[in-house]
Amino acid sequence: MIKVDKILYPTDFSDLSLLALKYAKSFAEQYNAEIHCLHVMDEAYQYWLAMGPDGVPAGPDLEQITEAANQQMETFKSEHLVNIPNLKVKMMTGKPFLEIIRYAREESIDLIVLTTHGRSGLSHVLIGSVAEKVVRKAPCPVLTCRSGEHEFVMP
Repeated sequence: MIKVDKILYPTDFSDLSLLALKYAKSFAEQYNAEIHCLHVMDEAYQYWLAMGPDGVPAGPDLEQITEAANQQMETFKSEHLVNIPNLKVKMMTGKPFLEIIRYAREESIDLIVLTTHGRSGLSHVLIGSVAEKVVRKAPCPVLTCRSGEHEFVMP
């Protein structure tokens, strides 16, 4: 029998990520497992716009980004994570795929459930795929969800 005690649900707060949440909730209910909801603030905020010797940040500072992400998480929790008995929520900063994998290892996660935007071609080459990197490097099984065209239904 497969044992699933801890499910990691990484989210970027997009509507697409809600598809993976349906699966995470269903598996958590089936296995009486914890759901770990993780949001990784992409470290891209660190990139600087070169303007001579005195570079300036290309966007808001870390404090503003962190405050906005915390507000997004609170809204997300109140709208989508209510009535989940075994819920843990975590915010991190870094490269999303690395932090997801690190968190999965540190917390002994049994299953990762996440969505993929399904990019291909040049956008995939330039942007890369967090989901693809997680699938390749994760210390546990990964369920990826692409779109809401097909929903899993118990027989």
